[in-house]
Amino acid sequence: ETMQRHMSANTMAGAVTAVVRRGRLAHLEAHGLMDIEAKKPMTKDAVFRIWSMSKVVGGVAILMLMEEGKIRLNDPVSKFVPAFKGMKVSVLQDGPGYTVPANREITIQDLLTHVSGLGSGAASAAEIRKIVRTPTDTLAGFIPKLGATPLDFQPGSRWSYSAAAAFDTLAYVVQVASGQPVDQFLRQRLFEPLGMKDTFFSPPVSSASRVVTAYHRADGKLVKVENPNRMVSTTYFGLGGGLMSTAEDYVQFGAMLAEGGQWNGKRILSPKTVELMGSAFVPDTLPGRTAGIGYGLSVQVVTNPIAAGYRVSAGTFGWDGAYGTHFWADPKERIAGVMLIQTDNPDRQLDRDFEAAVWQAIID
Repeated sequence: ETMQRHMSANTMAGAVTAVVRRGRLAHLEAHGLMDIEAKKPMTKDAVFRIWSMSKVVGGVAILMLMEEGKIRLNDPVSKFVPAFKGMKVSVLQDGPGYTVPANREITIQDLLTHVSGLGSGAASAAEIRKIVRTPTDTLAGFIPKLGATPLDFQPGSRWSYSAAAAFDTLAYVVQVASGQPVDQFLRQRLFEPLGMKDTFFSPPVSSASRVVTAYHRADGKLVKVENPNRMVSTTYFGLGGGLMSTAEDYVQFGAMLAEGGQWNGKRILSPKTVELMGSAFVPDTLPGRTAGIGYGLSVQVVTNPIAAGYRVSAGTFGWDGAYGTHFWADPKERIAGVMLIQTDNPDRQLDRDFEAAVWQAIID
């Protein structure tokens, strides 16, 4: 009923929702259409561009390597990308292009928690846009160039979202630290063990017909997005937003986190590491954050549901994607919820409505 209400209001064309509770898939449902013009019904195995929900996958990859002693959270990024040594900070009040030395090097933890200043605001983003990324670019070819761009603020002084640069850099760190291309690392170490058969950077031909059409809300109608696949690549495996997935795949990833790092008999992380991931490294009092919501290692953390206006347990963590995708994991209740839609300017109140619809169904 919640999904139908939003489809009737043209918030979205369709959705797939999934919930895992206490180690079991409790709900998997397709709603509406995956293509309005073709009147093509949504299917449970529909493939969505999950965009920034890719970041959480990147966070888990970093933590896997941390457990193996190959990465430390306080490692300077320059340990893996030497070009990041001696970065500068933009000082806009002194005029465009004016910079001062960073007080300290940015760290892996800074990138994971969006306090690095890399690609986090006007000055940094403007300089990054000048670095033209070609269709055949790779992480190894592109990421070191970011070392010459200015940070938007002194590291750790505020929280400001890095839409792509921070987690694309972390994807390259995974590659350097593991000695494997990041797509292979994720496939072998994460996706295959969890049974995530439909999660990839670029859809194989066999899956192309299952990719959902992306829409934009305008004047009460939904119109097709002109270039929905601008982050899809066969050579540049960025974790700022490059992955595609299905609800069934991603809810297993979420369930692994809700179950303390294991799922279907496969352990990905230790319980203590998952607890660390969902801890509020960035308090809601740091400039840039909102009341009741801190930030952990690649996830937002609801520290005070009342202040946040969220109907979830304290300690619930998760993240969203720019096309309206949404997920959360609640280790206390052992529940994970995933909602995938494809609207590039979504009504984010839908996230809260989905959470409310799930929680009202639980009576024990």
